[in-house]
Amino acid sequence: MDQRVIVERAQRGDHDAFATLVDVHLARLDAAARLTLRDAELARDAVQDALFRAWRDLPGLRDPERFDAWLYRLTINACLDLARRRRRRPMEVELTTIHSPAASDMSGALADRELIHEALGGLDPGHRAVVALYYLLGMPLAEVAATLRIPVGTAKSRLHYALAAMRSNVGLEPASGVETVPGGQLA
Repeated sequence: MDQRVIVERAQRGDHDAFATLVDVHLARLDAAARLTLRDAELARDAVQDALFRAWRDLPGLRDPERFDAWLYRLTINACLDLARRRRRRPMEVELTTIHSPAASDMSGALADRELIHEALGGLDPGHRAVVALYYLLGMPLAEVAATLRIPVGTAKSRLHYALAAMRSNVGLEPASGVETVPGGQLA
């Protein structure tokens, strides 16, 4: 069935049509939220908030063809809202026990994963959102810009500076011309 027809059914209040639309995107929405927020619980909260907003605001969606980009934009905006609220509170860290390693040696993959996590950690949520949408979801920069409601040039600039800051954060190269201010934001 055509996505436009399903979106129009959902706009008229069909819960099953909305569930069909969301099921297709749920894993990628969660992955984008996790990458943006770097916290699984917060990511789930952001996706849930975005889905609530999507259901509430779906009747006002003018172009059913843009449902996908609209849903990703709602998710990223929910992530950014959570990050802003969280910045005002002290950070809580949950420590878990380390289990014995599996039979195969995954140390190289874990080291790479930790390196990426560390590099993303130095970015502000807006820059992480661009990196997540571009690299994780494979969106073209024009679609990333449309999703975040920023100009394409701004998306390119954020991606450029985010990658430079990530390289600098992990010590791959000095941040030539990129200044980092307290809080991990780029100057």
